[in-house]
Amino acid sequence: MNLKSKALPLSVITALALTAACKQGAQPSENQPKEIKCEYVDDGTPSMRKAFEGKFLIGAAINVRQAVSTDPKVVNAIRNNFSAVVPENCMKPEEIHPKKDLYDWREADALVEMAQRNGQVLTGHCLVWHSQLPYWFLKDDMAQSVTREELINRMREHITTVLTRYKGKIKGWDVVNEAVMEDGSLRKSPFFNIIGPDFIEIAFKIAHEVDPDLELYYNDYGMDNPAKREGVIKLVRDLKAAGCRIDGIGMQSHVAFDTNLEEYEKSIEAYAAEGVKVMITELDLSVLPWPTGNYGAAVETNFEYMKEMNPYTDSLPAAKAQEQTDFFVKLFKIYLKHADVIDRVTFWGLTDADSWKNGWPMPGRTDYPLAIDRNYQPKPFVDAIIKLAEEYK
Repeated sequence: MNLKSKALPLSVITALALTAACKQGAQPSENQPKEIKCEYVDDGTPSMRKAFEGKFLIGAAINVRQAVSTDPKVVNAIRNNFSAVVPENCMKPEEIHPKKDLYDWREADALVEMAQRNGQVLTGHCLVWHSQLPYWFLKDDMAQSVTREELINRMREHITTVLTRYKGKIKGWDVVNEAVMEDGSLRKSPFFNIIGPDFIEIAFKIAHEVDPDLELYYNDYGMDNPAKREGVIKLVRDLKAAGCRIDGIGMQSHVAFDTNLEEYEKSIEAYAAEGVKVMITELDLSVLPWPTGNYGAAVETNFEYMKEMNPYTDSLPAAKAQEQTDFFVKLFKIYLKHADVIDRVTFWGLTDADSWKNGWPMPGRTDYPLAIDRNYQPKPFVDAIIKLAEEYK
């Protein structure tokens, strides 16, 4: 997912400035993130964090405003509900490595420190992706496409620098993101076109060389699609045959009411059968109508605003909220059934107000896809899945 807003309030800019400085040619050993003592204390209130303990991690994607916020509503929503966090944008290449000789660690460091403060497991997202990639990464000084050798060198330098900085602070990384098409073939991305299909193998091997203890994942959307499922299985087998470490498969899970849960569950079972962990990495459930069907997370898909496609501008009707609850209960029954192979379930955002679904695939809409509402309170379906988890043996 790549939709985001860039403007930061002055208070956030000030807080980030105090976190760390941008460093021209920064070395991983300089200005390391602070070691922060965990401040989380269980206050006895029922929560997703407690209910799913011992089953799988429950997480949220966090943006920089939330990571540095001192607002008790924000702090408590993150800390009390989730045992894991992932960066929504701040560790993607265009954010953390905007220029060839410039690494900007400020936002990523702030998230690392927040996770430590909250006692939360942090996953890195992501190292190699064709989207949200800075322009310089693919171009030489004459604005021409770089050679295969040069792109491999740039990929190696980027992966090495980022992983070295956060070694020991991050459990695992999405090494490659969204490289498989709906028909199961590899996406003809710039990495594929310049390096070749072995760019995935190269990325995984570099990451493992840098940090042999790090868990390494492949992440993608539409993973319940049978053809794509077979393509991802082939990718896992090819990586293992090439001697790569791969620990897990991330199923983004931008689901809709018409998502085929039978095929979805088949994918969980199929990926687990390859000897890797399964992670639900970007979970959300849009309640809004789709112009022509669910596109998962194909960010190139966009439609002009239509009022009839934005029916819930004031609030979510009780009947639609119940439909959402019923769907999430079905989904979490699947997760709990397969808790032995599912390592983490992560919602893609903290609150409904923050969700990328408000602006995609159609701008200017009001959606309700996440677990926490616009007032930073758990939504009705959260109580239902907490009870489900507590009943699960």
